[in-house]
Amino acid sequence: MRKIPAELCVKCKGYKYLCGLPSCPILDRFRNIAITVSKIKSSDKIQGATPPSIVVGERNYPKVSLVYNVPPSVIGEEARDYENPESWWGKKSLSDILSLRTSMISSLLSGINVNNPEILYEKEVSITAVAEKPVLSEVYSENKEIIPKLKFDGILLPRGPSLKVKDIKIDENPKVPKPIEKLITDDVKAQQAILELYNNKQSVYTIINALSLGLLGKRKNRKIVPTRWAITAVDTTLGNFMLNEIKGLDTISEILVYYNAYLGNYFHIVLFPSKYRSIWIEIWHPLSLWANELVVSDLSEDYWEEYDFLDGGYMAARMSVIEKLYEIRRQAGIIIIREITSEYFAPVGNWHIRETVKRAFNNSSVKFNKLEDAIKYVNSRLRAKINLFEIKSIKSLITQRTIDEFLKK
Repeated sequence: MRKIPAELCVKCKGYKYLCGLPSCPILDRFRNIAITVSKIKSSDKIQGATPPSIVVGERNYPKVSLVYNVPPSVIGEEARDYENPESWWGKKSLSDILSLRTSMISSLLSGINVNNPEILYEKEVSITAVAEKPVLSEVYSENKEIIPKLKFDGILLPRGPSLKVKDIKIDENPKVPKPIEKLITDDVKAQQAILELYNNKQSVYTIINALSLGLLGKRKNRKIVPTRWAITAVDTTLGNFMLNEIKGLDTISEILVYYNAYLGNYFHIVLFPSKYRSIWIEIWHPLSLWANELVVSDLSEDYWEEYDFLDGGYMAARMSVIEKLYEIRRQAGIIIIREITSEYFAPVGNWHIRETVKRAFNNSSVKFNKLEDAIKYVNSRLRAKINLFEIKSIKSLITQRTIDEFLKK
């Protein structure tokens, strides 16, 4: 995470912070951590219900660490709110989300061999990751030292104070959805399992957990997968499957622009009549995450699903757009423009990209006759003073002639 200027933590005149926020996000986070730690009577054993909230790290692969998140003394349905992206959207502010995440103890279990997922299965830890309800758990510390650090990531959800643990005990039987229970015992490829769960209306976040904890795939090939990799793998698998299904269909007949915003992130999605191709543009404002000056980046993907580089945020947004095209049984050209403002003062993972783009299609669209007019319209709505037509991917799109245009001559 970029270094935040010291003056952001200093009150200026009256009760307003120099950063323009109603309260200091840094002080609020440490206050939440202090409250969380104060709830723990003994660091030998911490009890609470995981929402579920389990993360597999990637450092030192193939020997990785498992992060098992537990809100101390919180049990039952109340714990669900600590990790529930689909329910959070549009209801929780950035401060609300950070408050929830910093109110959990991140229990670190180290040295887990990714080639041996049976260990976590036997302890019911992996089963807990796909449970329908929060699961009462106990974590036993290794050194009793709680580290009051905050961990942020552009792909993963943030986490609060951490504690190295020697054991995790599950105190109640996790209730697992039947489609997942079936696939745990089945011997099918991971990609097939992901698609089957999606078609059975399982949450994408549950599917990610199932893949990450080694519950899916051919039995002899099952592995524990770092959560960051699992997120992109699920988005890519589902997106590619639906994309291949719609490539033989008619294109949309109109140029449509959709819009949605959440957590200081503003999205415009342009759909236009074309064989599949996609453009992803990110505009980072000064004092937004990782940017002290205006930064613009772009990525292009062609009909054959070849893109400039792998970007987890793009794959999440792409998945939501393709899902909409799959629903309406059409293919289209796609432009997704994400504008990140200083309102987004802490990263909370890429779930909000997936959810915000998905919900954009619930809003009314604006129709255009020409693609250039649609891009001009989006340009006029941007908070940043930039010219979209000067961006390489847009310039290429506008100037490129299609085969149909040549045949008409």
